Amino acid sequence: MMSSGFVVFRAGVALVLMCSFYRSTEDPLPELSPQQYFSTLQPGKASLAYFCQVGSLSNSVFLEELKEAIRPLQDYGISVSKVNCVEEEASRYCGKEEGVMKAYLFRGHILLREFPTDTLFDVNAIVAHVLFTLLFNEVKYVTTLEDLHSIENSLKGKANMIFSYVEAIGTPEHRAVMEAAFVYGTSYQFALTTEIALLENIGSENTGRAHLYFLHCELASDLTESCRTTRMEQPLTTLNIHVFIKTMKAPLVMEVAEDPQQVSIIHLQLGLPLVFIISQQATYEADRRTAEWVAWRLLGKAGVLLLSRDSVDVDIPQHANVAFRRAEKEAPVEFLVLNDVDLIVSHVKSNMYIEETQEDEDGDEEGPDLAIQDDEVAETVYRDRKRPLPLELTVELTQETFNSTVTTSDSLVLFYATCTSTILLTRINCADWSDVCAKQNVTAFPAVKLYKEGESPVSYEGMLGTKDLLKFVQLNRISCPVNIASIQEAEKYLRGELYKDLFSFPSVSVLGLFSPAMASAEEHFREAGKRLRGSIITGVYSEDDVWILSNKYAAPLPAMLLARPREGGIESVPLATAPVQEMVRILANAPLEAFPEITVETLPAYLRLQRPLLMLFSDGSIDPQYRNAALALVRQKQLEPFTPCWLNLKNTPVGRGILKVYFGHLPPLPQLLLVNLHSGGQVYAFPSVQSITEQSLMLWLKKLEAGLENPITIISDQAWKPPLPAFDFLSMMDAPAAQASAKKGAECMEAAEVQASAEQPRGGGPAPRREPPETLRVKHWNRSIAPREAGEPSRPHKEL
Repeated sequence: MMSSGFVVFRAGVALVLMCSFYRSTEDPLPELSPQQYFSTLQPGKASLAYFCQVGSLSNSVFLEELKEAIRPLQDYGISVSKVNCVEEEASRYCGKEEGVMKAYLFRGHILLREFPTDTLFDVNAIVAHVLFTLLFNEVKYVTTLEDLHSIENSLKGKANMIFSYVEAIGTPEHRAVMEAAFVYGTSYQFALTTEIALLENIGSENTGRAHLYFLHCELASDLTESCRTTRMEQPLTTLNIHVFIKTMKAPLVMEVAEDPQQVSIIHLQLGLPLVFIISQQATYEADRRTAEWVAWRLLGKAGVLLLSRDSVDVDIPQHANVAFRRAEKEAPVEFLVLNDVDLIVSHVKSNMYIEETQEDEDGDEEGPDLAIQDDEVAETVYRDRKRPLPLELTVELTQETFNSTVTTSDSLVLFYATCTSTILLTRINCADWSDVCAKQNVTAFPAVKLYKEGESPVSYEGMLGTKDLLKFVQLNRISCPVNIASIQEAEKYLRGELYKDLFSFPSVSVLGLFSPAMASAEEHFREAGKRLRGSIITGVYSEDDVWILSNKYAAPLPAMLLARPREGGIESVPLATAPVQEMVRILANAPLEAFPEITVETLPAYLRLQRPLLMLFSDGSIDPQYRNAALALVRQKQLEPFTPCWLNLKNTPVGRGILKVYFGHLPPLPQLLLVNLHSGGQVYAFPSVQSITEQSLMLWLKKLEAGLENPITIISDQAWKPPLPAFDFLSMMDAPAAQASAKKGAECMEAAEVQASAEQPRGGGPAPRREPPETLRVKHWNRSIAPREAGEPSRPHKEL
């Protein structure tokens, strides 16, 4: 459960937690050169270093928080330093720009993790992130109820578990849990989640704050029964968690035969009251069971003892069966008559909370906004939460003006932020007008929707940048889909000339071709186009002379033409049996380039294709010879099982780190790789001594498919996943679109099924499901290069 390297620290740290809960005083922050810093690193010892340019003041706020974190990190044996980067002493950890400075966590000379400074937004976040990294393999992060039950089952009859929910990574509650895990991780298995759905699944009454549970799995002798669970009711502070765990370690019921006024046990020392179940010899067994029932109900809230009336030399009232002693010093013992367990529990709860425990009474009363998501954007929002937004150019909407405004004008409404002068720019503060936002189905902020008179609002799902938002607005000014009236207009549309006032050239134009008798297929295409309104231009041509376009582009009706004006190509896709969802998928992928440059922004779209990446890593622009070879093979449909692409290391420096992981060093550039992320994780390198031509590339791919080449590495399941599911921003981005698509798809499902049924030949069974040739080829490729060793398990989806 815990590596032996931490055991030495923990005895001292436990003492610190028991008696030293203080507000950190500012310690001097050591300032070293890179050479000086690396000479101080010791094997097995953790160190946090912030690398910055000499004289940089851009991160002065972060430096103040880092100074505050020196003392608490030192308590865990973690040193903190500021490393000044100078030109004459270069280090790979020194960036070229002040804005990309980062903090790095080392154990000895081994780099454990790098932190963008925005993630370390205050002292709590610094301590929490550092400890979470050090304990990452020991504090299990769970996202589903199945994950939690799996850990629980593995501990039954062996050890106990402490499970906690925190609303975000880096909050004070997260820090408190990690500090507890650092001290008690050798005694208990810790598990953590930030998934509120998981908290709801285990029956939590209040999901609006952090929670901690103690699972008594050690007592579960029957592996089919669930571990008994005790929830900590106090706020998650380091002191409260320490007190809670101490009470879990204490005996469930203690037997005493002395004056209850003189009894002193761990509960009283921790500030908890005592409950005495008064017993006598004749009723001992029943009294013992009652005491245990009460003890389980009050576990973590009070100590429960069995007091023998026959053995104590104290005048106990004849009818009293319970004695209660408050935690305050010199508080008198109360003798009570409480004939029900619920009455005993109620009495204790109503008399134990006199005041809330405050760990830092003179600290800032304003805590962090716990409604944040645990990502860098949210943390930046928290840091800048008091900075006013420049919203003077927009019209402020209220509950009274919202409906009248958006129903009588073309309005772009921001729920909360800013956006062309031809439309009305508006905003509404959902904190003030929550009912309006709820009715508009706004569940996350900021959110942007475009309202047009007589039409349903369109949600914007892209990046909140000027270029992308402007494109969204311009695309929504075009009818969806466009009704093309003539062959000449259709040709102009396909060349990208129809909307030159809006775009120099659209990235892609899609034209559906239907005969007048194909009303059903045309309707499906129109529905698919409406779903993608604002992201792609779609048009429809269904006149009597549509056969002219059908013959010219070898597109049997019904069909769609995908025109890419920049590349000068037009591709035809048959639509004879394509349902709405398949049309949506094809249209959504239509803007993807045949040979794209992979960047941080574009990678998610190409990963969703679930194909091996045929990627050229280049230190700058690529050789036209390779581009021409790749595009020629794409046009010949020789690369359909792959995603051919390239990565410019000057634009996307992370590519250097990727290559070092693949090769163990930075290879000579350019370097062509095939990365099979989605089935096996193999990485193959094109021979560097060969020139990349159509013939050499196809010969190499055929060798791979035949199993004649060995991979240079196999990506492990863990290596390319987000550090936590809560940091899986790609899934978060995909979720809203997937949910919206599924919802709209359900509306057309019944109609599609009826149409499919009507088109089946009479007397025959259902037509066999036919997969697109492209899908079949990808499956064949994945099977052919899968690991050939017997019994080797298949690998789940990975991310680059």
